Amino acid sequence: MNQQRFFDAHLDLAYLALLGRDMTGRAEDQTGPHPPASITLKSLLEGGVHRVLGTIFTEADGKQACGYPAHDPEAAHRAGLLQLEIYRKWQKDGLVRPLGTGKDKDGVLELGILMEGADPIRTPDELAFWKEKGVVAIGLSWWKSSRYAGGNGTTDGITPLGRDLLAAMHELDLVADVSHLSQRGTDELLEHFPGKVMASHSNCRALLGGVDERHLSDDSIRELGQRGAMIGLNLLSPFLVETPRPFPAPLPRAAIEDCARHLDHMRRIHGHTRCLGLGTDADGGLGADALPAGIDHPRDYGKIAEALGARGWSEDEIAGFCSRNWERFWGLG
Repeated sequence: MNQQRFFDAHLDLAYLALLGRDMTGRAEDQTGPHPPASITLKSLLEGGVHRVLGTIFTEADGKQACGYPAHDPEAAHRAGLLQLEIYRKWQKDGLVRPLGTGKDKDGVLELGILMEGADPIRTPDELAFWKEKGVVAIGLSWWKSSRYAGGNGTTDGITPLGRDLLAAMHELDLVADVSHLSQRGTDELLEHFPGKVMASHSNCRALLGGVDERHLSDDSIRELGQRGAMIGLNLLSPFLVETPRPFPAPLPRAAIEDCARHLDHMRRIHGHTRCLGLGTDADGGLGADALPAGIDHPRDYGKIAEALGARGWSEDEIAGFCSRNWERFWGLG
């Protein structure tokens, strides 16, 4: 097991369970979805991951159980509730507990819920319901546009309804996630939202061709740092090295050094490492063979820490990246 403890700020845990993965078993024993598997509740604890953000991921016009007809708030709401109920069952069964309520090293995963795409929230007036059920952060959109904002596959900005939702989020002290917003949406959110902000699972656009809005521009990285936001490193290989679309098969695997390269780029922009953490997105639509070579399981995340040490990061900076920066952001000490 890693000596380092990890906080992973982006995992599609309920989505994987909804699609049939036994999240209580060993990752090595799972056949789907998105094999080979690296992520289960058991594998996270085995790898030293003790705190996570688990998503409610829904897709407009998606064909799987996480999908719903676009512009249908009731259907989106039902799709979101399916995943919420998975987290609530895990909590009832003692497999997870709410973020910030655990005792250190007691073998239970601490989990906050991150809504990835806000369409399950039918109106901003029901936001308090989702917070009471464990939602701590919200991304207004996914790759496609939602009723609230444009996704990174679009040029749409934040809608009037999205501005209302952001106002309600600020009142309830919920964090806004920019990872899947269009550049226009990111700019508008950073201009108008005064609350806490993060990019849960994003990398450096400048190191990936400079065009794809799925990744953060240097200007956005700089502003996020100035606001005390957090950025979680995404471990999917196509988000670490420039890769043509559609993705080739087999998918080329990035190197662990590419993880360090993105983190060092952000470190240079910020002038410090206090806003950098992990947001792996592991098994989020691709299998473990889409992770960097040498990382096949959470127990391998310590190799990133080793690469940072080889680049001159101090022990405190490495510990910050692994968990302490996220813990400070969430007020966990």
